[in-house]
Amino acid sequence: MKTMQARPYVPKIFTLFLLLSALFFLFFSLQPHSQFFTKPPPGNQLSGEPDLRIRPGYSSYQAYIQRQLNKTLNPKLRKVWTTRDWERKIRVFATFFEELKQKQLLFNSSKALCIGARVGQEVEALRRVGVSDSVGIDLVPYPPLVVRGDFHHQPFDGDTFDFEFSNVFDHALYPKKFVGEIERTLKPGGVCVLHVALSRRADKFSANDLYSIGPLKALFRRSELVHVRRVDGFGLDTEVIFRKKKKI
Repeated sequence: MKTMQARPYVPKIFTLFLLLSALFFLFFSLQPHSQFFTKPPPGNQLSGEPDLRIRPGYSSYQAYIQRQLNKTLNPKLRKVWTTRDWERKIRVFATFFEELKQKQLLFNSSKALCIGARVGQEVEALRRVGVSDSVGIDLVPYPPLVVRGDFHHQPFDGDTFDFEFSNVFDHALYPKKFVGEIERTLKPGGVCVLHVALSRRADKFSANDLYSIGPLKALFRRSELVHVRRVDGFGLDTEVIFRKKKKI
């Protein structure tokens, strides 16, 4: 009689991992954000700029949101963001913010927003350089640094922030709404700082490609261009700063 050998545990462990991963994504897909982000924001969504190209392939706004969530909820990426990359990114962002303070574009008293903050390294960096009234928004919250929000429709009142920072302009499916929400929520005289990629194309989760700062100058209709410089910001190469015009 042949002796039956015990089956290896590896397939069982792999199956269990797949099941837990599926439950994890199902849990977040059933949260309020999946019901809230179902329709595209109103208004003209075409960029109208030859140097700003919207990537095709989205069958609906919900399909776009789900693609962004696939990156934001990736367990491996979130572990990297909160462990290996945590202090490294905070140090780099803190250097950027200290330079902005030296240029008097950011102050300890500023009420600041970081758009597309994921796990909030930018927010933590702001707080470490003395800007304590800071918060981030992303599709998935990361308390206490990041609250849930769609950057196409910020969950804040108008004229709320003195300072807004984002390095996810390339993830905006509707750049006009992205910029419009920044200008709506910035106080008159408030400053917006964008880190963008001009000399290289962004990752596969990007929704647009930017080839010059011309489209940004056209989109920021209620603001003045303050400063442009080259930077090395995690794959992004250009810093563009706008100041919202004061009301007359």
